[in-house]
Formats: sequence, structure tokens, C-alpha cells
Amino acid sequence: MGWDGSRPTIVVVDDAAEVRVLVRARLRLSGLLDVVGEAGDGAEAVDLVRRLQPALVLLDVSMPVMDGLEALPHVLAAAPATTVVMYSGFQEEGLAHRALELGAAAFLEKSTSLDSLPGELLDVLTGHVEPAAEPTSPPLPTEVDDAEGRVLRDHLERFREVFEDAAIGMATVTLSGRVVRANGSLSAILERSREDLVGTPYAEFAGDAAGDLERLLEGILDGSVESGRIEHGVAGIVRPRRVVATVAPVLDGSGRPLYLFVQVQDVTRQRGAEEELRRSEFRFRLLVDNVEDYAIFMLSPAGVVESWNAGAQRINGYSEHEIVGRHFRAFYPPALQQARHPEHELELARRDGRYEEEGWRIRKDGTQFWATVVITAVRDSGGRHVGFAKVVRDITERRRMLEEREEAADALAAANARLQQSADDQAHSLAVTVHELRTPVSVLGGTAEVLEDHWAELGDFERSELLAGMSSSATRLRRLFDDLLTASRLQRNRLELQLEQLDVAPVVAASVATARRRFPEIAIGVDADPGLMVVGDAGRLGQAIDNLVANAVTHGEPPVDVAARAAGDDVLVTVQDAGVGVPAEMRERLFDRFATGRAAGGTGLGLYIVRELAREHGGDAWYRPPEGSAPGAFTVRLPRAGAGRATTSGEHSGEVLPRFGPSA
Repeated sequence: MGWDGSRPTIVVVDDAAEVRVLVRARLRLSGLLDVVGEAGDGAEAVDLVRRLQPALVLLDVSMPVMDGLEALPHVLAAAPATTVVMYSGFQEEGLAHRALELGAAAFLEKSTSLDSLPGELLDVLTGHVEPAAEPTSPPLPTEVDDAEGRVLRDHLERFREVFEDAAIGMATVTLSGRVVRANGSLSAILERSREDLVGTPYAEFAGDAAGDLERLLEGILDGSVESGRIEHGVAGIVRPRRVVATVAPVLDGSGRPLYLFVQVQDVTRQRGAEEELRRSEFRFRLLVDNVEDYAIFMLSPAGVVESWNAGAQRINGYSEHEIVGRHFRAFYPPALQQARHPEHELELARRDGRYEEEGWRIRKDGTQFWATVVITAVRDSGGRHVGFAKVVRDITERRRMLEEREEAADALAAANARLQQSADDQAHSLAVTVHELRTPVSVLGGTAEVLEDHWAELGDFERSELLAGMSSSATRLRRLFDDLLTASRLQRNRLELQLEQLDVAPVVAASVATARRRFPEIAIGVDADPGLMVVGDAGRLGQAIDNLVANAVTHGEPPVDVAARAAGDDVLVTVQDAGVGVPAEMRERLFDRFATGRAAGGTGLGLYIVRELAREHGGDAWYRPPEGSAPGAFTVRLPRAGAGRATTSGEHSGEVLPRFGPSA
């Protein structure tokens, strides 16, 4: 039915319940709009809009089931007279353009002040806003004086440190390749201040690889490639450098790039070492090729040795009087002699004028060497065949070096592949982490503003809902930063454990109690035998169990069961749910750092931390896939206090090893 001039009706669509509560409260307090419905995903929104026919829809971009961009055309088809405003935590202009192309009337950012949101929505509805106006990025809240503001600033600062302190150069660039944010490492690599880098096309530094970069960006934008890397020298700097730039898109819910994330690794030393190795090998080959260390001797037409030189004696071990008059088959292994291979060589040399091969030969003492052999038919001035000239060189050492080089090249290629995969996961996971932060940050800031400005106007229930939303968002931020800091310390071997003898059962019970408060709608059972004593850090063990329980709740199906049992010299803590288990393609890398299922979200650090903390305590962690009626389960093994044996990472009985892992 659209809008008839009375107070406009609006449907709020966002997958975060606390965001919907906050927006609903602010819109109601404004008195300008009437919130008639809420939805948690795009599919639900389409059904709701078809039934209610509201004047306005405030539609989030990133949601499960059906995201905002996918839902937008369906919403407009279901209610052609409805005005749709996109609402997102992403700030890149490419997303706004896409939303407008699909029919949105405007694009607003979640980080804008909620005080102005009702008026902005009403202006869009009445046509007082240019729909093509680009969203701007407001400053981060720095003037909030209450406790929540201080907590928010602290969390934001800690996240900045993750980006700024990275040892690898990192930057966010526009879809056209222009730098909009860079960290200190990239500034050092490119020898430009971060302020100078902002607004500069990265292609300026790519030198003769600028064309490759342009083609890579085109491929990412047209969808022909998912991500890519180029290697180039850095143009315009004092000290020459060689770098590898990895480019990956950050996508919206419909798979469209919002912006690009570039990671730059300085490989100057590595390439220098490789070049020095090539020069060294060339010098060695040159030396070998020019040293007169050859066996040169003459054979009769029948293959009998007629002459012998010093080089032949050094290589073959025979003195001249020992070998002259004997057939040259004496230099060949028995199998080749029986096959009459020496005679066949002479036949080919006589027919073609020359014969050359490499193969095993035998010295006087019976040892073998790898030789390169050239046999040339010798003719007199009248063209009559008078014998053969044979040149033999021992290249056993060169053959060994070539084999080692091939093995080293294969190992280097495998290492580079592992490094590239790690870099791509980190780039993707850092972009995902940035997105994970936006909702709780926006909720904390917005809720603080509403409570400060409208405390008296809010009802008790609304205040409780808003405060609960702040608590949930603060908890979410604490868990995210705890995981980031723990993963960083584990990687740098700087994690300190406060070891003491403790009972595992209370630690398990505390983790389950925390999960029940966080997820009251999920049935979580606990069965932990008392007196399971281990030597460990209670806080770190609690963090590991927290992550396992949260993983089961987030990615599995209820009910979730947590158990702790003694198993010989070990204590086994098991977490299982009623879900279908981890997809097979995820199991090999599930406990790896930054391993995530793309559709499920998250940073990909939780299970990595579980396994590493278990190993720090002398134990391990693994995943057991479903079998028959038995559901899949995650297990942490810890050595019992006083068990009297050394533990080895990966020891367990009848389970799938850790490289199989849980749902990420």
C-alpha cells in the first residue's frame, strides 16, 4: 500500500537481535515512524513485507539464509510501492552503488548517529535526499565519557594494533586499486608515509608489473579469478626491493567485491639468495666444463683399447699396461655386457659418425660412476674406418646435485604454496574480523547514546533490553580480542601459563554455566567426574573449553553435551552436539589458524587456540567424525597430574587425528 501521508510504517531487517532492539527503540522515541515488523534474514523479510506492505524497509546487507542484496529485488517485487533503504556496517562505496543499482532508495551506514536516523529515513521517503549520494565515514567515537565509551575505545585500539603491528605490509584499496589505508610495514616497504600512501594508486609502485596488476584487478571484478598474486620490483624507492603482492576481494553477501585487501611481502632476501644460488651453480658448471678431467682413448674397429691417457687412468682406475689390448666392455656393468650394449654403441657410432649417452660405468675396483660418453668414428684420409675415439667424463657429482636441486625446487614450491594459502586465509580472516567487530561496536556506541540522552523516556523493559544488548556486545568483543591476543602469543611462543594442580570438573562446569547464560535457548548438558586432577592454567583451559562449547552451539545442533572422564593416564574432555558433523573438505585444516567455513563466519581462531592450548599443557585436541548413530565429537586430552609418563602430541586411541577438526 506504500505511504498514504500518515505516520509512515517501517519494517526493520537485521540478523543481530540487539541491533533491531536499538533501532526500534530509537525510531519509536523519535515519534516519526511506526515500526510494524522485524525480520532476521532476507527470506523472512520478503514474507513480512508482502504481508504488511510498509512504507519503508530498513534492510541490512550481510545476513544468513538470504542477504540484503539478494532480498532487495524480491522485497521490491513483493511491495512495489515500498521504499527500501540499505543499512550496513561496510563503508566501501562499491556496496552503495550496487544497492542503488538494485533499486534501493538510499544507503546508510550503521556507524552513523542513531539520533539522525529517523529524520534521514523520513527525508528519503519524502524525496528530500539525493539517492546517489555516497555514504561518508563518520569519525570514531572519542568523546564518550562513560564507562561503556572507555571500553569501546579500548577494544578499538586493541584491534588497530593487530593491523598496525603486522610484520607483513597490509592495505585496503578501492576496487580501482587506490590505497585508502595502510599499515606501518607497508609504509616501510614502499618508503612512503602512510599519509602519502592514502589516495595513491598501488600500480605506481608495481613498475613493469602494473599491467599484470591491472589484469588481476579486472579478473577479480569480473569474477574470473577469486584472488591472485603478482611479484614485482618496487618503483620509486631508494633501496631496491622485490615484493609479492597478494590481492583478495572482501565480498558482500551476494558475492560482489566491496573493496580489496592487499598484502605485500618483501622477498628481496629470498630472491637474492636464489640468484646467488643460480650464479654459484653456473660458476660450478663452467669450472667442470673447462677442467681437463676427461678419459680420452682410442678403440680399434672391434672395440679393443689401443691408447690410454692420464685422465682415463684417474677416472677408470686402470694403468695403461693393465687395459691396453682389452675390450672396452670391461667398463660396463654385467647386465649391459650381457645385452651387448657396448657393441651396439659402436654400431651406432659407425653408422651415424657419432654416438653419445649417459650411464653407469664400472671402475677397476668395482665401484660405479655416472658417465657421459661420446664415441666418434675415426676415418683415415681415404674414408676408411680405422677405429673410434672415446671421451668419458665422470659426472656423478653433477648428477647428484641436479637431483638435489630438483628435490629442493619441489620442496620450495610446496613451501611457497603453504605460505600463499596461509597469507590468503589471513587476508580473508582479517577482513572477516573487521566485519565481525562492526556490529558490537555500533551497538555499544549507539546504546550508550540512547541511554544517556533518553534514559527517562525509556520504559524499564526497553532499558533492560538495551543494557542486555550492550552486555552481549561487550562479551562478544572480549571473546574476539582474547582469541586474537592468545593466537598472537601462541604464534610468537610468548604465552605464559600460570600452572597449578587443579580439578578439571569445576573448569568444565564454569564453561558450561557461561555458555548457558550466553545461549539461554540452547540445551547444554554437563557430566564431569570430580577429582580429575591435572597440572594446568585454569584460565587457559577454561578458554579452550569455552571455544569448544561455543563452536558446538554456533555450528552444531542442540542438545550440546559436555563430559569429562578419566582415561588411563589422561583426562578427556568431550563436546558433542546433534548436528550432521563437519564437512569432509573442512576436516584436514579445521584446527589450522584462520581456517573458516565461508558461510558460517567467525575469525577461524577458536579451534586453533583449543589445540595449541591443549598442546601447551602436554596434551592434544582432535575431532571424531560421526559414525553410525554416534554423533561427531571434539576431544581435549590432558595428562593427569602424577601420571608418571611423558605425553606426546597426537597420542590417542582410535580417534581421527587433529588435522580433521570441528565445524569452523
